[in-house]
Amino acid sequence: MVGVTTCNSYDSNKAKKITMKLFDVYPLFNIEPVKAQGSWLWDNDGNKYLDLYGGHAVISIGHSHTHYVRKITEQLNRIGFYSNSVQIPLQKELAEKLGALSGHDDYELFLCNSGAEANENAMKLASFHNGKKKIISFKNGFHGRTSLAVAVTDNPSIVAPVNATDNALILPWNDEVALEAAFQKNEVCAVIIEGMQGVGGVYVATDSFLKKIRTLCDDHNAVYIADSVQCGYGRSGKFFAHDFAGVSADIYTMAKGMGNGFPVAGIIVSPKFKAKHGMLGTTFGGNHLACAAAIAVLDVIKAENLLQNAELMGEFLINSLRVMPGVKQVRGKGLMIGLELEIPAGEIRDMLLKEHKIFTGSSSNKNTIRILPALNIGKEELTIFLEAFAKVMNKVLVKS
Repeated sequence: MVGVTTCNSYDSNKAKKITMKLFDVYPLFNIEPVKAQGSWLWDNDGNKYLDLYGGHAVISIGHSHTHYVRKITEQLNRIGFYSNSVQIPLQKELAEKLGALSGHDDYELFLCNSGAEANENAMKLASFHNGKKKIISFKNGFHGRTSLAVAVTDNPSIVAPVNATDNALILPWNDEVALEAAFQKNEVCAVIIEGMQGVGGVYVATDSFLKKIRTLCDDHNAVYIADSVQCGYGRSGKFFAHDFAGVSADIYTMAKGMGNGFPVAGIIVSPKFKAKHGMLGTTFGGNHLACAAAIAVLDVIKAENLLQNAELMGEFLINSLRVMPGVKQVRGKGLMIGLELEIPAGEIRDMLLKEHKIFTGSSSNKNTIRILPALNIGKEELTIFLEAFAKVMNKVLVKS
């Protein structure tokens, strides 16, 4: 019989029980979801919530979608994990379906686990490719919390001293003159840019700016990295938000909506990059369960025409919000929306959650609410939000 030891211990001096606690780095709502279906959540007290945030844009096909649950369950009953030292045909199936739906059949897929890891691999691959070091990113951008990803993120408060590097150049958003000047002064390895900034407040890159990036990268042997971690996977109404500009990036990074809640991420790379053994690697990336989840997401996006639904529902929501009281600006495309108010947004978000049981998201722009629902959300759910938002705004504006 195998003995089991507990993790509890006692302070011999105080005879007081010591229990491991969580490292407190997240401000938490006092809500415990225990069940979810479609665009709805239920907490442990039986309260029902409308989810317009999807856990940072992760829920792409709705909570507990039947096809998704079935694919993961069937896969787990066969094999859940083995490393990339063996054949995993699911990876090839995922690559084929991703290539077809994204329109990049000639690209190649490397799988990993998170958006930050995807961006790290993209920048590393870019540097392998051209031997350069300088990475250009942009004000209000967010690319992750790991080594170089956090260095190119415009938030000094989350950059530890060990992460700081002269290789990160953070430029003004949508400023073509500053971009050209940076290329003239530096040996640029890569430009990494979100098609629509997520954490920054859903600021949209202009088509002209993305085309300028493409041209400058071509002229200077630099790599165009399209950070599609939040704005990709159909959220904008196109597969990648960068697609609106009509040019292709060299590397697309993706995560969040890719697995609908299961941790999976990846990069797709253009034919200009040549793979060699040992260049990139991962233990968990591309495991059987992750691939099953990602394949299920692509199946549902295709079968239910979710790119078109994101476009149509986004247009309905954006147009409806623009005429609401207290709204300064509505930014975004599809179902990635930044709702900037004339007043700080914190109180409005709290009222939506506490009084109307609706989840929305914050941003580094304190007046902006982020709206990131599942791509299969319908008008009925969005109308519930619009009516609640109007009531909250009228209440706050009358009070002020």
